[in-house]
Amino acid sequence: IEEVESVDSIVKRFKTGAMSYGSISGEAHETLAIAMNKLGGKSNSGEGGERPERLKVGRDGLNRCSAIKQVASGRFGVTSEYLVSAKEIQIKMAQGAKPGEGGHLPGKKVYPWIAKTRHSTAGVSLISPPPHHDIYSIEDLAQLIYDCKNANRDARISVKLVSEAGVGTVASGVAKAGAQVILISGYDGGTGAAPKNSIYNAGLPWELGLAEAHQNLIMNDLRNKVIVETDGKLMSGRDVAIAAMLGAEEFGFATAPLVTLGCVMMRVCNLDTCPVGVATQNPELRKKFAGKPEYVINFMKFIAQELREYMAKLGVATVDELVGRTDLLKPNAKAAEKHVDLSRILGYKYDPAQKMDYNHKNVYDFKLEQTADMKVLMKELMPALEKKQKKSIQLDVTNIDRTFGTIFGSEITKHWGEQALEDDTYVVKCNGAGGQSFGAFIPKGLTLQLVGDSNDYFGKGLSGGKLILCPPTGIKFKAEDNIIVGNVALYGATSGKAFINGVAGERFCVRNSGATAVVEGVGDHGCEYMTGGRVLVLGPTGKNFAAGMSGGVAYVLDEDSKLYKNLNKEMVSVETVTSKYDVIELKDMLKEHVAYTNSEKGKEILKNFEQYLPKFKKIMPNDYKAMLNLIVQMEERGLSSEQAKMEAFNIKANAGK
Repeated sequence: IEEVESVDSIVKRFKTGAMSYGSISGEAHETLAIAMNKLGGKSNSGEGGERPERLKVGRDGLNRCSAIKQVASGRFGVTSEYLVSAKEIQIKMAQGAKPGEGGHLPGKKVYPWIAKTRHSTAGVSLISPPPHHDIYSIEDLAQLIYDCKNANRDARISVKLVSEAGVGTVASGVAKAGAQVILISGYDGGTGAAPKNSIYNAGLPWELGLAEAHQNLIMNDLRNKVIVETDGKLMSGRDVAIAAMLGAEEFGFATAPLVTLGCVMMRVCNLDTCPVGVATQNPELRKKFAGKPEYVINFMKFIAQELREYMAKLGVATVDELVGRTDLLKPNAKAAEKHVDLSRILGYKYDPAQKMDYNHKNVYDFKLEQTADMKVLMKELMPALEKKQKKSIQLDVTNIDRTFGTIFGSEITKHWGEQALEDDTYVVKCNGAGGQSFGAFIPKGLTLQLVGDSNDYFGKGLSGGKLILCPPTGIKFKAEDNIIVGNVALYGATSGKAFINGVAGERFCVRNSGATAVVEGVGDHGCEYMTGGRVLVLGPTGKNFAAGMSGGVAYVLDEDSKLYKNLNKEMVSVETVTSKYDVIELKDMLKEHVAYTNSEKGKEILKNFEQYLPKFKKIMPNDYKAMLNLIVQMEERGLSSEQAKMEAFNIKANAGK
């Protein structure tokens, strides 16, 4: 055993599974991060974001920052700062315990601190859509991988897939799309919050998906381009040994580390009643949490030691030598008795002992040095950025300039933080056609002005920056009648402003959680799953407007009285704009829009504001409105803002009892 790879070396391949902030308590979340950082492994933030205070090493010297930052369909808390702090960015395509379903955090678990981290409202349920709304093809996934790489050039990009029939073909597409890590997740993991019918009837064991993905990647000559990882209730060193032999190089653990921290498998994670303080946000129950980083560290080291013992018995010195060695696996007697054919899983038609250098990958080249960011923005603006000096530049762009502004935006965040600079510290005036994901994840201080038009995913994940889009001067057509930006603009925006002199495509501001946006018309599914921010639409909306909207406010100019027919009324109500506060807010947004874009439509409305005002409708989610009213009532009683939020949350959470 002395000749086998060391425990310290092996544990660097270990990761904790995705357990989101909200699903488990802050103490459990931080404990896992501290433990894995001490080991040199990686903890996974899950899809709930991460408190900004954890992104830097604390005064006590402990590193609470999750090395893996997850980007899921809900984009909760996905900001420039969040992405810049990652060593690995994981795109969650699906969840092993419930493939094809989105996540759901019940309102009674959305405490004020969870709402703050997720950029939502306390007490209001949060829904993750089943699909990513910027991924409807493998090319779209390639675009998101590219976006994440621009947002953090030093991070590995990982894609999480689930163990399902056909996952090998998907894995090959993911490898071609540029991901460096592919995770195959089994059905037998996940928290007790997953629906029972999903746990028992959806997904497959990790062994099946892992074997298929590994073999398919070999068939397509792609196995040397990616790292393959698996998870789904790995519980022992033997499990890890089998996973390696079936093709995995890295290994995720979730259930077992939680058990080491005190989890007793009550399966009440969604009820906020966890008796040991692991999967609850209830302050009283959290006091019962007794877990320590040392418990997780010991567990991981025991797993590594057991793995070493198996490796020694098999005559294998390193984990890399063990990967893909299905010739060392044999079906047990029970499988033979029942005539279970495992040949496909074991891949006997391939040479399992073929030599592949797993230490040296042919890593995908994103050619970032050829981007307009690297050639122009970094060259022209970095000297000013380092001195915190204001500067403005001008350049032409084309639609091949994808994810424009994101690399420079990440440098702003690295140097000063995403909210530290004044608005318009760096102004980039662009002419031409904006490519996919123009201005994705840009922080406060960076303003991108585009005269022309733009493609899909404009302002994706906007993190405090400002975007201005308008057609060229002297146009013959009416801007308010023509589409100027593609689909899924401002998806997952968390803060910042956008002013669009024209019509946007479908799913405008989907999952907006804090940005202010003005546009002159939208396609179908506008403001879908929105949880915060303000949207002003100076024109018609397509069907299904405000579907799943649980926060924020939308003002819509309903000139043709068709809004009510197009509205998804399940979670929202429609009001006329009558309150003094609403009128002032609407008018201020309109003035800004005109100032930045010189909008003819905007100028006409301002000139005849009193005539247009009755035509505006205010769309507001019912639960959101109720919570805001409760908070105001608590503040009127003399409570501070934070105390009022907590008291309002308690009233709402206990309303049904």
